[in-house]
This record gives sequence, C-alpha cells and structure tokens, in this order.
Amino acid sequence: MNLNDGLKGRRSIRKYKIDKVDTKLIEKVIDTARFAPTWKNSQTARYNIVTDETLKAKIADEATCGFEKNKNIIKNAPVLVVLSTVDKISGFNTDGSYTTTKGEHWQSFDAGISAEIFCLSAFDNGLGTLIMGIFDEDKVAELINLPNTEKVSALIALGYPDDEPMTPKRKEVSEIIRFI
Repeated sequence: MNLNDGLKGRRSIRKYKIDKVDTKLIEKVIDTARFAPTWKNSQTARYNIVTDETLKAKIADEATCGFEKNKNIIKNAPVLVVLSTVDKISGFNTDGSYTTTKGEHWQSFDAGISAEIFCLSAFDNGLGTLIMGIFDEDKVAELINLPNTEKVSALIALGYPDDEPMTPKRKEVSEIIRFI
C-alpha cells in the first residue's frame, strides 16, 4: 500500500462480514502497530483481543453507556480490540512528576497515535476498523480483567468490511493551515 493511499483511503467501518480473523493476521497488524511513536519510546500501548462472543456481548450490553450504535457494532464485529495503555508513564518523569503542562493528557495522545497506526496496518491487510470512545472504562477493565497498572484508551472493532463508506467531505487546506 502506498502511504498516501492508505491515509486517504482508510474509513471507519461499521458493518463487518461474519468471517473470523485469523490470529496470525491480528499479530501481523500489531507487529506494525508496535512501531507507533511514543513518549520517550515508552511503548505503553497494549492490545487486548476479544473474540469470545459471550464476552463481546457482555461488553456491548454492560459497558457502552447505552449507546446502541456501539453496542451493535461490537456484537457484529468478529473482533473487539480493547486498546489500553500502561498508566502514569507517558508524559511523566521517572520520579512520577509531570514532564509537561499536559499532565496525564500525553497518555491519550500516545494511545491515539497507536490506535491510528493499528487501524492503518489493519487497512493495509484488508481489514476494517472503527475506533469507539463511548464506553464505561471501569466496566470494560473489569470485564476483561485488565491489570490495574493499565487504563482503557479505546475500543476498536476489527473485521472484514461489509460496506464501503464514501469519503466524507474534507475541509480545504486553506481552511486548516496558518503560516505565522
């Protein structure tokens, strides 16, 4: 895949084929995603792969804050990736103090980069993804037995796309650039 084609072609997928995704393919996607840049090369992203239908249904029913769209997507996607990050490393000094005025925010920044690299790698391997942010972090952590040293950053649906969304209208460069 040409990088520009991937950046411009990847879409958020909300409908998936029922086909299972081979674990080797998931590992291949993560093998690329692990190269996402992180704060001081801290590499805090963790990929918790949920394929068990019962567990996915519990997450969908109990941890989506009543948001029906996410509930249905989780139930219908063959894989749910719970992206977590090791807590209190990204953006912190070794003594536990903040390195910048961003405080804990940098952890979310690193998680966002990791999520997008994961999604681009999935796209490059014929898979579709959807990053979801409406969820009960504590409930998801409880349901997947997340170590207490990690925080849930995002839920990512993963599978073979069963639709081809159109490219949404994008702002012109002149609307988003400012030379100073």
